[in-house]
Amino acid sequence: MKEDFENASSLGTQKYKKSTSKFLQYGTAGFREKALELPHVMYRMGLLAVLRSKALKGETVGVMITASHNPEEDNGIKLCEQDGRMCNKEWENFATDLVNIKDDCLPDCLNRIACSSDIDYSIPANVFIARDTRKSSEALANAALDGIKILKSEVKDFGLLSTPQLHFVVCCQNFPAYGTPTLEGYYKKLSTAFDSLVSQYESCKKEIRYIPEVHVDGANGVGALKLKEMLSYIHSLNFKIFNDGTNGILNFKCGADHVKVTQSPPEGCEILSSVKYASFDGDADRLVYFYKDKNGAFHLLDGDKIATLVASFFTDLLQVVELNLRICVVQTAYANGSSTNFIQNILKTPVVCVPTGVKHLHSEALKYDIGIYFEANGHGTILFSKDAKKEIQKIETSSKANAVQQSAAKMLMQAINLVNESVGDAISDLLLTEAILKYKNWSIEDWDAMYQDFPNRQIKVKVPDRNVFTTTDAERKCVKPEGFQEAIDNLVQSHERGRAFVRPSGTEDVVRVYAEAATQDEADKLANDIGALVKEFTEK
Repeated sequence: MKEDFENASSLGTQKYKKSTSKFLQYGTAGFREKALELPHVMYRMGLLAVLRSKALKGETVGVMITASHNPEEDNGIKLCEQDGRMCNKEWENFATDLVNIKDDCLPDCLNRIACSSDIDYSIPANVFIARDTRKSSEALANAALDGIKILKSEVKDFGLLSTPQLHFVVCCQNFPAYGTPTLEGYYKKLSTAFDSLVSQYESCKKEIRYIPEVHVDGANGVGALKLKEMLSYIHSLNFKIFNDGTNGILNFKCGADHVKVTQSPPEGCEILSSVKYASFDGDADRLVYFYKDKNGAFHLLDGDKIATLVASFFTDLLQVVELNLRICVVQTAYANGSSTNFIQNILKTPVVCVPTGVKHLHSEALKYDIGIYFEANGHGTILFSKDAKKEIQKIETSSKANAVQQSAAKMLMQAINLVNESVGDAISDLLLTEAILKYKNWSIEDWDAMYQDFPNRQIKVKVPDRNVFTTTDAERKCVKPEGFQEAIDNLVQSHERGRAFVRPSGTEDVVRVYAEAATQDEADKLANDIGALVKEFTEK
């Protein structure tokens, strides 16, 4: 072990010297910076991935090279646990320590991690690695590969994958019952579940409102490439893909984040009235829908709308099969208040609010038989307990259940197979959304009419130090700087149906502001006024 760590340090010093004095912190999104600052980070994270696999008794872990919805010049890296989930908190801390220490301290840091985790170094390690389509990703992936190989780990390089696809193959490798750990295994599992699910719907003679076609904005990223590959597997749904990377720039004026934040369509399409459009983000783990109505108005259907649609589908089928399963929708403070009201008061489904970040939503969703979480930005999935799956399967095969109950149970099982439970997945979520819309025989206007969003606005304000701001109550209240929350409250009270909060970014020195009000003009004004407050308090 000592010799391996010394060799790792030697290669790191020769080829991947620490290039920045900036303190880098591993967050929900891993590390994200300008690509030029990341070679030493990638190399050291490759080393860490090997130690993580050894700590897990040789189970396979994942390394993903991506900066998701960030601009093309950025990049990043994150680790994937053996079950496909995000890196756990202890190893986030290890990652932060390892990336920030001086070059000559690398062997000692690796040794501390190994000792504190009681690692049996003789256990072989296994790592899967993949990357997105950024120009910098291949070279940075090679840096991570050097880190993995110098510690003599087994490694499989998948090349170009979406982030959810990497999570999927890692989960399948360690839990074979979940699926086949290949890209083809991913396509076959999702397409088979989708086709099986929609084939069960009874044909009806009433007006057909559902249209099996979606125009998909691929954000000029890997999601467009992978959705194209999946076209040959899906036979009952048509995709028209634009912003597919052949001409445009990754995430530039396109993609889910752009559509959500600007509340406007992406470049690259001539938006037609009453046509379904969807946007992925750069690594295809976010999904939002949008359309233009007959009057020319733009409508956004974000993660809240998806969560509500999904909750209504599972609630309907659970009532048919008469199972008393614990179902819950997990939201963050960014969830539109109208969606929360609808889920709680109309669907009669419990809602719980947690701090922003996938790890918080995922861990809370695990507490329920069916835990549904979608951030408003479009990242989300559904988790199912082992007991829930067993109970549904029993009804599907039970001679005591009637034909209607058995059919509903079968639809539930196919929906479960269609979901990528390891992480938010734009392709999987798109297929599930379309399957539900077909089940309900809804157009995108019908879906949008479930409830009307409260007008809202989200902005971000650059600050010298985001750590000046501290929040509590699932980020809905700001406790530092002193007096800041009181100033927010005073502004909110001056707007009808006002609601607002701020939170420091986890990855950059900005403060994010979210505001709701009775009209869009009022929501815009409230957000901008609070943005001015942020600047005022940071200049004190």
